[in-house]
Amino acid sequence: MATTPAPPGAPPKPTWDPRSATPLPWLRPTIRIRLTLLYGGMFLIAGILLLSIIYLLAAQAVRTGNEPLYKIVDFTDLKVSSSTCPVVDNGNLSLSDFNAAISDCMDHQRKVALDNLLSRSLLALLGLAVIAFAFGYAMAGRVLSPLGRITRTARAVAGSDLSRRIELDGPDDELKELADTFDDMLERLQRAFTAQQRFVGNASHELRTPLAINRTLLEVHLSDPNAPVELQQLGKTLLATNERSEQLVEGLLLLARSDNQIVERKPVDLAEVAGQAIDQVHAEAEGKGVEIRGTREAAVVQGNGVLLERIALNLVQNAVRYNVAEQGWVEVATAVENGQAVLVVTNTGPVVPAYEVDNLFEPFRRLRTERTGSDKGVGLGLSIARSVARAHGGHIYAQPREGGGLVMRVTLPV
Repeated sequence: MATTPAPPGAPPKPTWDPRSATPLPWLRPTIRIRLTLLYGGMFLIAGILLLSIIYLLAAQAVRTGNEPLYKIVDFTDLKVSSSTCPVVDNGNLSLSDFNAAISDCMDHQRKVALDNLLSRSLLALLGLAVIAFAFGYAMAGRVLSPLGRITRTARAVAGSDLSRRIELDGPDDELKELADTFDDMLERLQRAFTAQQRFVGNASHELRTPLAINRTLLEVHLSDPNAPVELQQLGKTLLATNERSEQLVEGLLLLARSDNQIVERKPVDLAEVAGQAIDQVHAEAEGKGVEIRGTREAAVVQGNGVLLERIALNLVQNAVRYNVAEQGWVEVATAVENGQAVLVVTNTGPVVPAYEVDNLFEPFRRLRTERTGSDKGVGLGLSIARSVARAHGGHIYAQPREGGGLVMRVTLPV
């Protein structure tokens, strides 16, 4: 039975979604933040160097000559009072002690002046650094605004809107060259995508028409009661071969269409989609004696209902067809888990080796067979399911079930 690749218990493979937002955008090492740190850091370093030079020059200026500018040689009847140097108020000082006190007070005042210069300069440097970082952030945003425009266009293109263009105005610099190159690439991609769509439409018509004519002719001949038994047997064989060719063509065309992102999305309930798939497979399941069960809770997603129904139908069909001969069952469940809609299809069946799980997802690959005839399908079911899931921004995984069979899990964003 076909399934999606993922070893048991393996986490989903990470994929980059250009629309996803970082929980803490300020912690992202963006170019704007790095340029802001560069501008601000350069200013801060230059300010520290300038402050150091000014401080050293000021210290050298106020400390030029350790000797005082004057010296008292006789202070008979001299009375001195100072609020900054109260020691000179003592009239009992000798002449040498008085001159020493004056020198100490002058040294203290020089130190106080230098300390005040340093503290005020640091406060000024801090204020200017804040202004410099804010100015650098604003200027970096202005310089990098063309990159933001390119990013927004790339996000729109990621949703298959190939008609978007950047059309950047301004000087002919590196950013404009990058934007023009990106626009040229989008133009070529749009032409290629349009040609592909045209080819798929033409191929759909050209391949379906002869197969439909063959089926009609074979059915007309088989409806003739007078036709020989050998001719009827040959007609049934050819009709089965023609039906298989029709399935192959439909599968290939659907695979080609579903490989792209879904542009027009509508609310779709996975529970309803799974129920419709079960209804289509119910008769086949009863014929094989396979019980279909499971609890289906509402799980609404934005997408294409026809393609999502194809996912559920392919998975349920595979689960029924690749099952055990007696007392087989298929469990189909839908729910919303961790902000994602989940479709889980579990079935009994043959034991699937873990090393073969990855291969089941490739086109025309089946368990222990490759490009061989089978009445169970054309080998495109899981390839189509994976393609449709990716087109909806989701994932599909599979792991072997203990005792035989597979557990297939489809997760889609709500």
